[in-house]
Amino acid sequence: MKKLLTSAAALAAMTTGAFAADEVTLQLKWVTQAQFGGYYVALEKGYYEEADLDVTIKPGGPDVAPVQVLLGGGADVMVDWMPSALAARENGAPVVNIAQPFKKSGMMLTCLKESGITGPDDFPNKTLGVWFYGNEYPFLSWMGKLGIPTDGSEGGVTVLKQGFNVDPLLQKQAACISTMTYNEYWQVIDAGISPEDLVTFKYEDQGVATLEDGLYVLEESLEDEAFKDKMARFVKASMEGWKYAAEHPEEAAEIVLEYDETGAQTMTHQVRMMTEVAKLIEGTDGALDAADYERTVASLLAGGSDPVITKEPVGAYTLDITDAALK
Repeated sequence: MKKLLTSAAALAAMTTGAFAADEVTLQLKWVTQAQFGGYYVALEKGYYEEADLDVTIKPGGPDVAPVQVLLGGGADVMVDWMPSALAARENGAPVVNIAQPFKKSGMMLTCLKESGITGPDDFPNKTLGVWFYGNEYPFLSWMGKLGIPTDGSEGGVTVLKQGFNVDPLLQKQAACISTMTYNEYWQVIDAGISPEDLVTFKYEDQGVATLEDGLYVLEESLEDEAFKDKMARFVKASMEGWKYAAEHPEEAAEIVLEYDETGAQTMTHQVRMMTEVAKLIEGTDGALDAADYERTVASLLAGGSDPVITKEPVGAYTLDITDAALK
């Protein structure tokens, strides 16, 4: 099993006496899985080493807040969803997007057909499972767009604060739950519920999709030219990893499993996840597209509930890619 604390570049330096490569610590948004396959592939295939980087990948989890790790100096760069990054910036954390590998959203609501839900008009008076910790903003925006209250009142929906599992649907505590196309949806299927017994609503199809896994650093760090150069190399090597992972999903899944220290992941699930994630990164070179940024902001502000951001982007940083500051 691979150790995450020492990359191939560091091992090479130790054995050859070469000068140490530039160190980079990446904090993931969630646990080791194919959702982050491109970074593990870049590490394993030597793309970071070729870029003179010694990269450490730190898994996330339910008790890990990437923004706090970044603010505390525990990472140089983090993976986060744009709604939560915008909310963090609004609350005083000066985070800036330097790359956007995920072009599309994989978020959706997965509902039991037996609940009687066939379309959004059937949501009122139902219980819906929603992820929080910054993941709730797209949902709240969607409900605001539909004009559906989220306070549990008559004609509104009751919001169940969902853990990062599918139990509320399996135990029929909620008519619908939050799922990702590449993860929790398949957990529902693996639990024995057939696709024919489910109704799904992709945020992309509902016109309220927001940008997900992007790379963020602290704005002040970009005042250092050496740091900007290091991040440019990191982004470029990471995108090479993503390209390879998308083209070789089974090999990418095998690499992810080698770095999974929990032993909780399976080959079948990781191959399936990598195949679905490949659809989300299709057509991107890692640059943050201004139109995608504006769409995310518009989706969040169109809800009719309290806006989660009030600030507009006012500048751009240039690495090997174009990067818009969230300010």
